[in-house]
Amino acid sequence: MNKDLTKVRNIGISAHIDSGKTTLTERILFYTNRIHAIHEVRGKDGVGAKMDSMELEKERGITIQSAATFCSWKDIDINIIDTPGHVDFTVEVERALRVLDGAILVLCSVGGVQSQSITVNRQMTRYRVPRIAFVNKCDRTGANPERVTRQLREKLNLNAHMLQMPIGLEGDLTGMVDLVKMQAVYFDGENGEKLRYEAIPAAMAAEAEERRQALLEEVSMFSDELMEVVLEGGDIDPALIYDAVRRGTINLEFTPVFVGSAYKNKGIQLLLDAVEAFLPCPIDVENTALDLKNNEAEFKVTNNPADPLVMLAFKLEDGRYGQLTYVRTYQGQVRKGDTIYNSRTGKKVKVGRLVRMHADEMEEIEECGSGDIVALFGIDCASGDTFTSDQISCSMSSMHIPEPVISLAVIPVDNKAQINMSKALNRFTKEDPTFKTFVDHETGETIISGMGELHLEVYIERMKREYKAEVEVGAPQVAYRETITNRADFNYTHKKQTGGSGQFGRVAGYIEPLEEGEYEFVDKIVGGVIPREFIPSCDKGFRKSVEKGALCGAAITGVRCVINDGAFHAVDSSDIAFQLAAIGAFKDAYMKAKPVIMEPIMKVAVEGPSEFQGAVMGSINQRRGMIIGSMEEGNYTVVEAEVPLSEMFGYSTTLRSLTQGKAEFTMEFATFKPVPRGVSEELVKKYQEEKKNG
Repeated sequence: MNKDLTKVRNIGISAHIDSGKTTLTERILFYTNRIHAIHEVRGKDGVGAKMDSMELEKERGITIQSAATFCSWKDIDINIIDTPGHVDFTVEVERALRVLDGAILVLCSVGGVQSQSITVNRQMTRYRVPRIAFVNKCDRTGANPERVTRQLREKLNLNAHMLQMPIGLEGDLTGMVDLVKMQAVYFDGENGEKLRYEAIPAAMAAEAEERRQALLEEVSMFSDELMEVVLEGGDIDPALIYDAVRRGTINLEFTPVFVGSAYKNKGIQLLLDAVEAFLPCPIDVENTALDLKNNEAEFKVTNNPADPLVMLAFKLEDGRYGQLTYVRTYQGQVRKGDTIYNSRTGKKVKVGRLVRMHADEMEEIEECGSGDIVALFGIDCASGDTFTSDQISCSMSSMHIPEPVISLAVIPVDNKAQINMSKALNRFTKEDPTFKTFVDHETGETIISGMGELHLEVYIERMKREYKAEVEVGAPQVAYRETITNRADFNYTHKKQTGGSGQFGRVAGYIEPLEEGEYEFVDKIVGGVIPREFIPSCDKGFRKSVEKGALCGAAITGVRCVINDGAFHAVDSSDIAFQLAAIGAFKDAYMKAKPVIMEPIMKVAVEGPSEFQGAVMGSINQRRGMIIGSMEEGNYTVVEAEVPLSEMFGYSTTLRSLTQGKAEFTMEFATFKPVPRGVSEELVKKYQEEKKNG
């Protein structure tokens, strides 16, 4: 491993779905001699791309889990994380960007800046990750890297400029013009592995000169030395230009744009040169941690291998050999056999095995140091935990975890499936913080929640394949509530005479709507008409009553129960008698208090290109939604609305088809509101039928 940190790059490859991230990574591994044959993403040759090691990934031709690998180019070590492009797997991108120093933003030269490119760019900005852009697929019909560069400026507000010009486009793509060194580069050999440098074709010379001048004007802002040379009009040393571009890129003030075609093996070596030249090494990036011994004061991590260890666990995987924990080392060193401390739990753990990952293969190593991304075996921890040596107690700042937006009920078919399902759910919830599971106490079903229908579909498929857990997927149950709208009085006597002692208890009072809270019990008994020891029995009876309403069997909320009178019998009154009296009294008054059914209302935000604003608003109105407002940022619109949860099922599919997959939505619980009359009648009818048949 390279101990000179200036020779280390930790980079991520991120983009919209289907822009060619995994194909690009495959070529990078080939040119850096990590693999010796190129395979295609959809696994047509029965092998599939190296970074898509999961069966489901090969079949669907999409990346589901981010995969890590490393390679060496010239004299630098590069750690690469290939991330998914699908909005459902957004946490994979979040956690990769959290630990990376730089990134390649891949764009399709036909599709340009798409919705997920916007999301990924937002995530890069959140973690202050410097990026270089690679306009891929320049061999496709309709390719236009200039338009894509313009979109980078307009849609993403990036100061993006091309450092290359393609020679030919679409089917005629043969090479590129390097605008820094002012030479043409061609890619010969079976897989484009031989680079041939020539003079710029005469037909392109004037345009190349013009573009170079525009580029120099832009990047000279980042270097006084370069600006002087440009103003004097002398010969410019390419090293000066490289230095200025690097400064601008690392300060997030400039985004160099490269062009090529990963599929046709053109432009990848030049992109690797750019990673070396323009993306930061660990020393160039400022990372902070919180000192837990000093009131969580922030301090900068040093990247010095001699300092106490600071290491962040950013991803977990349960593999054949137990839990695999991906870690990024920020300072200090770890050797096999060392004892390290989990600063969240305070527990100490021993490092048994230390490995470097290459997709699903691993290489045993003896030690790792600052700037390295490696994996530990058999260590019990959670995603986002910080490990330190015993000299220091600190925590790295955590990452942004979005809330799940969709839920489904999963029902195991038999006992064996039940056991396997719980094993699978334990593993998935530990690995993926956006995947949550709970048992709904009202329906008794196991509910899984995630970022979208594809997200849950993939986990259900994995349960069946990896755990042999046969499960049926039920429709999600909406947790309705019932409440009262009027005050209603009660005066109820519970009397039961059997042989021996009987049961007697009378309670009187009223129930009324409660503005804040779910349930309140008020005791206004005076003169001991109900003895003190039976007051809690009345409370117990009312609490039992609000568990299930008479309209649709849902829990009752927002009720105040007041008792102000009653009677008891010296022999026949008991705890159970007063509980039953309270239950009878509540039943008596409930229908008189004009009960209504309430439904959960979700706060929904839909983000997408402005051209689809009308279609998005229409789709919300159809779902009984109420639009609260809309905001426009450039040609991007955010529509905010309140929509009943029961109407939101299947919305992600509808939204994708309405907006060509360019819009996405988030939703969170807002409040409970009464359901419209028609819906209420349907729910009551359904409940009565269930009771009859039950």
